[in-house]
Formats: sequence, C-alpha cells, structure tokens
Amino acid sequence: MINVLIVDDQTIVRAGFAALLAAQDDITVIGEAGDGREAVRIAERSRPDVVVMDIRMPGMDGIEATRRILSLPGSENVRVLVLTTFDVDEYVYEALAVGASGFLLKDATADELVSAVRVVARGDSLLAPQVTGRLIREFTKQRRNRPQAPSELATLTARETEVLVLIAGGLSNGEIAQRLVVSEHTVKTHVARVFTKLGLRDRAQAVMLAYESGVVVPGESAPG
Repeated sequence: MINVLIVDDQTIVRAGFAALLAAQDDITVIGEAGDGREAVRIAERSRPDVVVMDIRMPGMDGIEATRRILSLPGSENVRVLVLTTFDVDEYVYEALAVGASGFLLKDATADELVSAVRVVARGDSLLAPQVTGRLIREFTKQRRNRPQAPSELATLTARETEVLVLIAGGLSNGEIAQRLVVSEHTVKTHVARVFTKLGLRDRAQAVMLAYESGVVVPGESAPG
C-alpha cells in the first residue's frame, strides 16, 4: 500500500483528492493537512510514502514544508509531489531544488493524479524534461551567481557522466540501456553509483544538478 498525506489549504480540494486516492486499491490516505506546519507534524508522526503538496499556502508554504519533511529523521524514502497552477513557476523550481520528486498541474485529470502518486512512490521522478529545462533556464538566469558545480562531479566516470546527461534528458533506465547498448541491470548500477557519488535522492535531483552545474544546457538534446 502507498500511504499518502494530502496538503492543501482549500478544504474542498483536499476532500476531493482524498476521495479519489482512497478509492484506489493500492493507496491509503493517512492524513490531510491545511497548511505546512500541520503537514510537518503529521509527516513526523505518520511517515507517509508520498506527500501531495500544494505550494502556495498561507503561513508555512509548501516549499518550507517540503524542506522540513525531507529533513526529518527516517524520511529517506518519503517522496513529495507538488501541485501548482502554472508549469513555469518559481515556486516549482524552489520545490524541486529542496527535494520534491516532481510536480503536477492542478488541472490534471484524476487518472494523472493517481498515476503521479504511483510514479513517485516507486522512486521515480515526475518531470517533463522540456518543462524542467525551461524552469531551470528561466530561474537560473535570474541568479546573479551561477551555482558552482559540485566537486563530486569530477569523481564520475565518463560513462556515469553520460548516464547523468541521459537522465536529465528524461530517458528511463530501459531507454538509456537501448541508447548505450547495455543491459538495464548495468544502467541501474550506473544510476545507483551516480546517485551515491553526488548525494542524490532521486532522478528529480539529478535533473536539477545536471542543468544547474552546466552538465546539460537547456535546449540541447541528449547525445545520440
């Protein structure tokens, strides 16, 4: 079962999401929160697998709540799916930067929401590469100082760097295996080593790091 915490300041929205998700055989709604502080309290007590997090809320917003939830002891396997009205949104960028595993527009269909919860629950990220690239391009260019590339990048082998680029291009493990003409097991090994060396939680953080460090430039396609 996937244990889900729903966070939104609008009661009717929370109720709708809760009813939809609770109707699924593999999902249990373990709590609802109307603001970030309440979300952190519930997450600390209940340890959800997935937090469906509204970004814009009064008081503690979804960004700070995400940061705090993912910093809780034992939260290594908690995944946050953020909800937003606009795909190119500074709040989305910041949420991804603090560790959210993906985002979904609030006008998504019921099937898309259910699918999104399942995707992030199994440890994958929910990111459209073209939207992610646009997000990062828009908001990194507004920064006066470009984030310095982490020194750990130098520890990656040539093949691991190639895998990182392909992850940032939105390719699945199976697609990377086809591109590199190797087994999917080999790709999983490379991905695990990339994550370990760079201290990454999931593919969403890998995408962020690849763009912000300049390993991938928005608008460039993955190598053939």
